Amino acid sequence: MTTLSPDNFERNGAVQPDATAQDIYDAGMVVRREVLGDAHVDRANANKDSFTEDYQDMITRIAWGGIWTRPGLSRRMRSAVTLTALVAHGHWEELAMHVKAALNNGLSRDEIKEILLQTAIYCSVPSANSAFKTAQKVFAEIDAATAHPSNEPN
Repeated sequence: MTTLSPDNFERNGAVQPDATAQDIYDAGMVVRREVLGDAHVDRANANKDSFTEDYQDMITRIAWGGIWTRPGLSRRMRSAVTLTALVAHGHWEELAMHVKAALNNGLSRDEIKEILLQTAIYCSVPSANSAFKTAQKVFAEIDAATAHPSNEPN
């Protein structure tokens, strides 16, 4: 990665005037792996093909390298915002993935519950109902994997 000025990194994360697309991609991949876990990222990369490789590159550079590396919000706060946005738009598969990510980013189950309660008011009760079911399933899978480590999902 190029040498980053502390002042610019403080404000812009990995997106620096002298940063290459590869620099931003590499920084994004680090954050993506820290937030989503190696197993998820490895699976996504293993499943990419000529049709999806540009998309995988874009989300790593732009979402993870361009946004998630910015210091203006903590990862906990970014997770809270992400959970809310996913509930608002009904993206249940992505919500499940980001419930796990929120736990990785330090949110507790009680904090996730409070975020989902908040979404009932601002996104809709039916959306929150689906969100609670999704989170409940994620927590059950985590608990089952903890109780029986050999059954741990990849």
